[in-house]
Amino acid sequence: MKKGGLIGCGFFAQNHLHAWRDIDGAEIVAICDRDPERLSATASAFGIARTYGDARAMLEAEELDFVDIATTVATHRPLVELAAAHGRRHIICQKPFAENLEDGAAMVAACREAGVHLMVHENFRWQSAIRAVKERLDAGMIGRPFWGRCSFRSAFDVYAAQPYLAEDERFIIQDLGIHILDVARFLFGDVETLSARTWRVNPGIRGEDVATMLMGHTGGITSVVDCSYATILPQENFPQTMLEIDGDKGTLRLSLDYALTIATREGSETIDVSPPLLPWAERPWHNIQESVFNIERHFIDCLARNIDAETSGDDNLRTLALVYAAYDSAADNGRLIKRGG
Repeated sequence: MKKGGLIGCGFFAQNHLHAWRDIDGAEIVAICDRDPERLSATASAFGIARTYGDARAMLEAEELDFVDIATTVATHRPLVELAAAHGRRHIICQKPFAENLEDGAAMVAACREAGVHLMVHENFRWQSAIRAVKERLDAGMIGRPFWGRCSFRSAFDVYAAQPYLAEDERFIIQDLGIHILDVARFLFGDVETLSARTWRVNPGIRGEDVATMLMGHTGGITSVVDCSYATILPQENFPQTMLEIDGDKGTLRLSLDYALTIATREGSETIDVSPPLLPWAERPWHNIQESVFNIERHFIDCLARNIDAETSGDDNLRTLALVYAAYDSAADNGRLIKRGG
């Protein structure tokens, strides 16, 4: 049994704890938060007796195999370095991983030097519908892909549960776009070129709520990543990611309500790849909640096998680099940025 400690008991951390409770071979034995009321409420809800208001105190007092860091991005580097310095405490850290690439690289280096595994909680690629798309691409069902689109467009009020999002000077690329950029990398490979444009539609927020990115991937595929929290639709899509992929032998479409359609010259087929509704999950969040369970189970499996996770710190630095390249491009009116992959 791998024993873990959770740092940060905010809104999304509740999903972490629900998922940990369902994963064989793992148990959260201690939690930490600087807000006493939030800490107490979370401990009561999940039956966790050992609570701390200070992360260092928890790490010094507890015999832990891993630490789950579910705090805001500004705290990630000090907490990751603190956990790495306290023995063999493997680490899973929420996204966005770092405020800049220098901090991200420093965290990866600290964990490497300490001999601990570091995984970033980049969970969108772990949604069962997106895994189903990847499996069919890898099986060659539409031949060789040459174009793709990863789209997340909604008018859902994300600010109600997470009001701090309205205060960030950088919003949709950093908070949501990072997920969709990672999905594009997962499906199409690393990126050589990127151009981005952004827009702020909602006057009540500080950052951008619309972003469109055009990317050229190392294998020759061109992809479009588009994100919006300002798009009013006949049917609200939140929180579904829509995918369109063209290949030399057919096309693939992941559309509303998790309908996956494969079309070739021989005909077409549509199958339902809806995520399961876990006992603790609720619609429409259930696809996100299921992905939390999937990524945490993957983390424990990787620890058991002593291998790096799919979304390791090293891997996530490449997604994080796309986020900052997108902001640089948008600030320069969509300038094409060339990357090393």
